[in-house]
Amino acid sequence: MIDLEEMKKRQILHTAKAVFIEKGYFSASMKDIADACGMAKGSIYKIFDSKEDLFTAVFEDCHLIMFEQARELDRQQGDVTPMERLRRRIEFQLQYTLENYFFLSEFKELPITSNEKFVTVWKKKRATMLTWHRDCFYEAYGNRIETYIWDIVAIFRGQLREYITYAHQKVIALPMAELALFLVERMDAIVNDMLLKEGKPVLNESSIYFNHINPIDSHTKGQTIHDFLLALASRIQQLSKPEHVRQELQEVVDLLQREFKQDVPNKTLVHVYTTFLETVVELRPYVRQLYLMK
Repeated sequence: MIDLEEMKKRQILHTAKAVFIEKGYFSASMKDIADACGMAKGSIYKIFDSKEDLFTAVFEDCHLIMFEQARELDRQQGDVTPMERLRRRIEFQLQYTLENYFFLSEFKELPITSNEKFVTVWKKKRATMLTWHRDCFYEAYGNRIETYIWDIVAIFRGQLREYITYAHQKVIALPMAELALFLVERMDAIVNDMLLKEGKPVLNESSIYFNHINPIDSHTKGQTIHDFLLALASRIQQLSKPEHVRQELQEVVDLLQREFKQDVPNKTLVHVYTTFLETVVELRPYVRQLYLMK
């Protein structure tokens, strides 16, 4: 039996998507969408309470379709090498994102980013995308990349975002299949370099999920500052200074650690401690970064 209500909802979502892409978020109105659907505006409001709710539903639907198509692609892969599987997945994402760029880009300037329902959907989408990218690289390289997986994902996502932007602006002439191969080859060089040099990873599972729409919470921020001060303490021990000077600097870092553990750090004390550390030229870049982290 055909669900007429669901068919109506699908029609609204499909039409609203086209209207938002054509007119943009600000200019598109519920009347525009209703007219394009051939419906009364009230009919849309029976399903979606506001333009924000409708936009959120279209945004979520666009990503659900993407993940469904990605799963279907995996089912059709057949017997291919792990790297070819990775290339095909990247090609798919490039093509799908290019075709649905408006709803798969970042919404930094739109007021929708302050809408609670949208932010909830956006966080879920981001988490799902991060997990998908993580799994793509795990399947290509295995558990040997576990230490660096989130740095690998972050580097890949940065490259992907930039090249999709250029493709959207029509300044890339490569077919998406060739661009996907280019990205796979660049990531392969990066991954193998990480494994060869065995450096310390930068990102972990708790830090990868934060950005402008999902700002860092106070606990994670505190842990980041704690870890940064440990790195500063390590740098102090490497200074070509007398032992008593290094010891004095270490004591100041310990005082900073203690202060940042407070619910409300004393700004005056923090300023005094950091000003003292700034007297050492080699530590000034660390202090400047600490100011930005507070």
